[in-house]
Amino acid sequence: MKTLYFRIVLTFILIAMISGLLALALSNLYLGKITGNNEQKVLRIGNEIRALYERTPNLALGDYLTHIAGMGFQIYAVNGRMEGASYGAPFKHWQMDEQQIRRVLQGETYYGMEKKRFSLTGAGFFENSIRNSIGIPMKVEGNDYALFVRPNLEQQIGDVHILLALLLGLTFCISIVLIAVMSRYIVKPVKKLTEATDKIIRGDYEIAMDVSRQDELGNLARHFTQMAHSLQQLDEMRQEFVANVSHEIQSPLTSIQGFAQAILEREASPEEAQRYLRIIEEESRRLSSLSKQLLTLAALDKETAVIKTASFRLDEQIRQVLIVTEYQWAEKQLTVLPDLPDVVITADPQLLHHVWLNLITNSIKFSQRGGTIRIRIVTGRDVAVEIRDTGKGIPESELPHIFDRFYKADKARNRTRSGTGLGLSIVKKIVELHRGSIDVQSELGQGTTVTVRFPSL
Repeated sequence: MKTLYFRIVLTFILIAMISGLLALALSNLYLGKITGNNEQKVLRIGNEIRALYERTPNLALGDYLTHIAGMGFQIYAVNGRMEGASYGAPFKHWQMDEQQIRRVLQGETYYGMEKKRFSLTGAGFFENSIRNSIGIPMKVEGNDYALFVRPNLEQQIGDVHILLALLLGLTFCISIVLIAVMSRYIVKPVKKLTEATDKIIRGDYEIAMDVSRQDELGNLARHFTQMAHSLQQLDEMRQEFVANVSHEIQSPLTSIQGFAQAILEREASPEEAQRYLRIIEEESRRLSSLSKQLLTLAALDKETAVIKTASFRLDEQIRQVLIVTEYQWAEKQLTVLPDLPDVVITADPQLLHHVWLNLITNSIKFSQRGGTIRIRIVTGRDVAVEIRDTGKGIPESELPHIFDRFYKADKARNRTRSGTGLGLSIVKKIVELHRGSIDVQSELGQGTTVTVRFPSL
């Protein structure tokens, strides 16, 4: 299996090779442009060699061309009998079209460098051959000669050529070594992420990542660390949730089992048996309510939770809830003051009914006898429902947790009255599904105000 380190190194090497080939191709294009200028320079030098010799006709041709070649040129002279002699460094390739030589003897100029201009690798510019030269006609003691001239590049720039090749080779090799070394620093954070992922899979959320980096890997490490903390909190919530559910189910089951056993074993009097049966009925109702609320939460927690919207009168729905709960608030001699103007909204009526029933029931349950409950609807940019009571209130330290599942602010209340601790969690979830918000303000001894806002439903 190819590792990420191997892939990065291989990618960089391929990039270096492709870059080198492209640079070579572009350099060859530039070389093709300067070849024309170089050819004109060699042509002018050849004409100067011919003109200088013609002004000194008594000079031996061989000696003259030998001295000229010593200044950094390769020369090949051919007479009319096709007899040739070279001067200076020898040519590596002697092949030359005889017809081309005869045309030069007849007075034409041969442009051999132009034919090498578009060589793929640019090596044609440095080809040491008679074909890669400039051919000019000249007269020697009345006889026709063809003079082929080219710069001796090996003598002129041979060391530079070697130095350039050495420079490119060393650059490529050093680049490969540096790529192999530096790639480890790129892969190292990824390896740490892999190790951290393995730890999370095993349930260990205590991971240490380098979050000090200010690049993309640093951002990834920070986000990964945040994700690990979130997963840890989620796992802790899940464990706490399971423990709470187990506790909430086990307690009434224990009560039911104990009272049922007392009745079956005839250890209780008829009056006590009657009271035990009522307790069993109440605990059964609590279990039934708990199961329904758990099912409701499970349905609401799904990302695909469906809201069946319809247009209805919000004020009428709240009045219906007040009618349903009339026995409860009348029994405690509470004063209910509704301020409910006509408001039509589009929402899920069944879910919102659950919201108002839960909030109003809570206000009734925790209000002092003879207290007051005010309910009003405020319209504007959004729709707000405010429920205010004059109960004992909730401590400020408890307010951030009242929507947590199974959380009960007043732990001194008995289990029957305090409920399951899921009601407000369900209320908040329903409100959020309607893109709304819920806010609770409370002061000990003064009461509690719950405000539910919806964005123009």
